[in-house]
Amino acid sequence: MDKPKLIVLENAEAVCVRAAEEIVHFSGEAICTHGQFNLCFTGGNTPADTYRLMATRFHLSVDWKEVNFYWGDERCVARDDSASNFGMAQRTLLSSLTLKPGQVHRMHGEDDPAKAAGACEEDLKKSFSLEDGAFPRFDLTLLGLGDNAHIVSLFPGYPAIHEQKRLVVPVEVDAPQRKRITLTAPVINQSARIMFIVAGQNKAKAVKQVLEGPRDVDQFPGQVVQPSSGEVLWVLDKGAASMLTST
Repeated sequence: MDKPKLIVLENAEAVCVRAAEEIVHFSGEAICTHGQFNLCFTGGNTPADTYRLMATRFHLSVDWKEVNFYWGDERCVARDDSASNFGMAQRTLLSSLTLKPGQVHRMHGEDDPAKAAGACEEDLKKSFSLEDGAFPRFDLTLLGLGDNAHIVSLFPGYPAIHEQKRLVVPVEVDAPQRKRITLTAPVINQSARIMFIVAGQNKAKAVKQVLEGPRDVDQFPGQVVQPSSGEVLWVLDKGAASMLTST
């Protein structure tokens, strides 16, 4: 894996703008290369602001009919619940686009977690025409970072961090909306590009732990992001990057 690329910007607003610009760039590149852009969403406040920019300022910059939307994780709540990652993306971006149903591959958080994880896994296998044991390759996977260094719903100390065969698993974590569905580390690491979108002083310790801390994925799940043939980009504001020794 190449060394992650770090972009440190003045504030959260600048982070959202830069993240949106990167999504536009990556979408155009993927569509030119193989006719579609497979984008995996993350949840969180900063990504939500990025999605709003995609729906407004950058609306005409992406060929949306060629974009397929996936999710990194989902809370086991109704799709219109305020905690739903799909619901957030729907409110901030998807509702402003003209899409075919087949472009949106949401995780069904309202269903039984095990069944929903299995259905999502089958959808990924079908969408990417996967053989047994293979993993999908997203063109771009977006990630936030929890202040406990978790990514998607891979939380410190939980065995799902080490899952190597399944694409999607149900988890129960020590957080609001305990029951969740999440992609596994091998799926994330198969991505062509992975972009962390992180802002705020409250994330500084987690950023330092993931990027400069001792190797311990059980304590710092964000460290599982190590694609063998993909690029990793961190878009940070000064607050989130403030504890790094080098940027």
